[in-house]
Amino acid sequence: MFKKKEKQNTPVKEKKVRTMKVGTHKKSVIALWVVLIASVSFGVYKNFTAIDMHTVHEKETIQLRLDDTNGIENFVKNFAKSYYTWNNSKEAIEARTASINGYLTKKLQALNVDTIRTDIPTSSAVLDVLIWDVAQSGTDEFIATYEVDQQIKEGEQTTNVKATYTVKVHVDKNGDMVIVQNPTLAPDMKTSDYEPKMQEADNSVDADTVNDATAFLETFFKLYPTATDKELAYYVAGNVLKPIGRDYLYSELINPIFTADGDNVKVRLAVKFIDNQTKAMQVSQFELTLHRDSNWKIVG
Repeated sequence: MFKKKEKQNTPVKEKKVRTMKVGTHKKSVIALWVVLIASVSFGVYKNFTAIDMHTVHEKETIQLRLDDTNGIENFVKNFAKSYYTWNNSKEAIEARTASINGYLTKKLQALNVDTIRTDIPTSSAVLDVLIWDVAQSGTDEFIATYEVDQQIKEGEQTTNVKATYTVKVHVDKNGDMVIVQNPTLAPDMKTSDYEPKMQEADNSVDADTVNDATAFLETFFKLYPTATDKELAYYVAGNVLKPIGRDYLYSELINPIFTADGDNVKVRLAVKFIDNQTKAMQVSQFELTLHRDSNWKIVG
């Protein structure tokens, strides 16, 4: 008997669905990426440079305004001369009020109405106004620090008074000014206790050279006060020292200190002159560089 063959089940192959792949290696995709990156980069660059340019512009504008403070200084000086000058007559007080109102805002005009009255026993004259500092406070406002030297008279007694104040000045774009903060007491300016380090001789220049250079300097400073350009040219290179044309009489060199500087010699010294007009002593200080070929010459 023959056995019937069993059918073998063969796996049915599934049909693959065709898909389209877009790879980064395609030229069109690369081009798109390049455009995208360039756009983003340009946007970031514009943003940062715009901020930077704006900042630089603001800094330049403020610096330009701060560098030109002559107008503010004159404005404050003129105001101070009016503000700190008075006497107790009705006419003088009215004139003072009219004058200071030309510098003040309306609010400050009202604030200063009763600062000087007819019943006060003093009068004041301004001897001097010194502007110590002008500092920027915002784009259009400046704080001026100034000192006023007044002569106060009460009856037969006269007293000199000094005091330091600040005011705030607003400056319009066209340069017009107005005081927006009343004179306010401020600390007085004081002298610094700084002392420069004194240079000492270091024996780098031999005694013969010191004596020779000293003799040259004595000769030069006897001539210097009245020397012409032509006369100076023999002793001085270029325009290191210019003619001063003063009626001074040379007296002496004070403590010249010589140090070697390559082929040159540096000297720091004071020179005492007698002023023939005032008869007072005049002491000038110099730092000079000397060079010697056939003769000594001041080269720096």
